[in-house]
Amino acid sequence: MKPAELREIDRPWRIWASVIIVSILAFSVVFGFLVLPIVQGRAAGLDAFTAICRAVGILPGSPAVKQPTSEAKAQPTTQVAWSTDLMRTFGRRTQAGAEIAQGCVACHGEHGIAADPQNPNLAGQSAAAIYKQLHDYKSGSRVHDVMTGIAQGLEDRQIVEVATHFASSARRDLDPTTAEVVDEDVIRLVERGDPSRGLPACNSCHGFNAGGPIETPTLSHQNREYLARQLQAFKTDARRNDIYTRMRSVAVKLTDREIERLATFYATTLSY
Repeated sequence: MKPAELREIDRPWRIWASVIIVSILAFSVVFGFLVLPIVQGRAAGLDAFTAICRAVGILPGSPAVKQPTSEAKAQPTTQVAWSTDLMRTFGRRTQAGAEIAQGCVACHGEHGIAADPQNPNLAGQSAAAIYKQLHDYKSGSRVHDVMTGIAQGLEDRQIVEVATHFASSARRDLDPTTAEVVDEDVIRLVERGDPSRGLPACNSCHGFNAGGPIETPTLSHQNREYLARQLQAFKTDARRNDIYTRMRSVAVKLTDREIERLATFYATTLSY
């Protein structure tokens, strides 16, 4: 047979094959982007236009699920704002601060030394650190069953006065006979950090006269149980009032053993 005759015989098959392919494609488009979205959207309470727009990607979300809405407003990690006037007030201890501190005795001790090691010692702590934490409790940036209600009942002036009172109190005395032997790994984390894991030295912020952020708390002489619990809270994202996620980004890279050893180090070591 001549080539022309072969092409003539093959033409119907090519035509029908093209028709079938185009038909399948058209059915897929109509069913996938029109029929199915409309049916799914109706079940989800969406109008046909919105469902189709979601199916083709013009609008966000799925045509089968109603887009969740939220009226929540973005809030800063903390609402504390530092000023020279505020910092200046931390140097003036008042009788009013001592009176307010009487309401803290049950958990933090008469002189700021907590009887329960699950609670923090406040004596000798940085006034700026105490001020920030009380403000965070008051604003909701940090949450605690007891402290939230207490802080919300304080005015800004009272927070300054009680923070100054505890900051000027004598720190807990450490018994040198109870100090534990510290391994070199913990000393390295404290003094040099671990660059291979992106961990800065603890003392770069928490060391004496380290020059870290104003609100950085003193860790030395603090209760071991409290320190370990707070590091775990930062690690699991349960506590989130650290500015720029400073502590969360550090704690998440620490092992549970390192957290326990660091807490023990700062609770018992005399030289920091």
